[in-house]
Amino acid sequence: MSFNIGLSGLYAANKQLDVTGNNIANVATTGFKSSRAEFEDVYSATKLGTGSKTIGNGVRLSNVSQQFTQGDVSNTGNVLDMGINGSGFFVLSENGSMSYTRAGTFKVDKDGYVTNSDGSARLQGYGVDANGKILNGVLTDLRIDTSNLAPKNTSTVSSTINLNSTAPIINQTTNPFDPSKEASFTKQFSTPIYDTQGNQHIMDQYMVKTGDNTWKTYTLIEGRNPDGSDPTLAASLPVASTMAFDSSGKLVSVTTPPVVSPDLKITGWIPGTVTNGVWKANGAASGVVTVSMDKTTQYNADTARSIPSQNGYATGQITNLTIDTSGVMLANFSNSQTKAIGQISLASFTNEQGLQPVGGTRWKETFSSGIPGYDAPNTGTLGEIHSNSLEESNVNLTNELVDLIKAQSNYQANAKTISTQSTIMQTIIQMT
Repeated sequence: MSFNIGLSGLYAANKQLDVTGNNIANVATTGFKSSRAEFEDVYSATKLGTGSKTIGNGVRLSNVSQQFTQGDVSNTGNVLDMGINGSGFFVLSENGSMSYTRAGTFKVDKDGYVTNSDGSARLQGYGVDANGKILNGVLTDLRIDTSNLAPKNTSTVSSTINLNSTAPIINQTTNPFDPSKEASFTKQFSTPIYDTQGNQHIMDQYMVKTGDNTWKTYTLIEGRNPDGSDPTLAASLPVASTMAFDSSGKLVSVTTPPVVSPDLKITGWIPGTVTNGVWKANGAASGVVTVSMDKTTQYNADTARSIPSQNGYATGQITNLTIDTSGVMLANFSNSQTKAIGQISLASFTNEQGLQPVGGTRWKETFSSGIPGYDAPNTGTLGEIHSNSLEESNVNLTNELVDLIKAQSNYQANAKTISTQSTIMQTIIQMT
């Protein structure tokens, strides 16, 4: 019996050495989770129990459990290197077969799909619609689209303007507005706007103080009226919007007389806004541009304007990619626009210990693990994504080296048990 007990001890110590050796071998493996050999004693028993004087039959390996504790997250400088700080697993699809990993060493294949380091599986997440809205709920292969961002024509322009209440009044009878003569207007503001093909045009607003608490605004595009006509010709004099202020300098109304023109459509004037009609260039169209004037004031301060805001932009080429902590992949374009192109999904399991390791620092779902739950990072108990970083192995090398010494000692002690039993057997044989 002692031989069997000693053999079981040797087997257990050998397994402990194997597990410890595997941990040490993977101390530098990204996303690796260390394992622990767990043992249990063995007793011979009958249906009535083991009895009070039963001697054990040795030891056996009960389980090799993986320790899903957090590894250190270190910076790498590569945007597609991602580490999870918290719980959850990246989801990979290999021809529809799902696997799960903590190793965030991703790259882009020739088709633009985000894959694991050997290119065998694609990273899963949520796609976006044409407006960049995340489509949660359905997993898809994440792809980095490097095509140009289509231009958008300007439809709104807004800014905060103050008009100096002490500015001199300009008599438009003797000094009519002329964009080429600075004496005919008080201040000029320029704003870049875009047509449907992404062509940039300069919209100039000329502010003219025509009386106490009264100002006029002349709007020209590329130095011409919005319909393309020459503003210096008597037949094509620019249309002015009239702004009225109360005694405290607050804007009361903005009015513009109706204009009939085949290319200039000015309809439905709203107090506080100026709407310029269709303008064209190189075969492009503009649509209707609404210039908001409702944040205009008339105080005793310099005539000045804040940085204008307009919603149009030219064609953009992708310049770089960023990934935030919630896993949203943002493409940055050369036209200063940013657009979401996808969101990384994380998986969680009721029993992580039930996952089956399949190599490549990946795991598969099993009956014991339970079905995966998918959601965005930073949701519920799921961790957050750290781009430009990788999660290191959670192996504690100092502890593993100590365990190695202990396993070696256990192996030697169990071997001594067998050696001692052999000596006793030899003594008994010699007695006969």
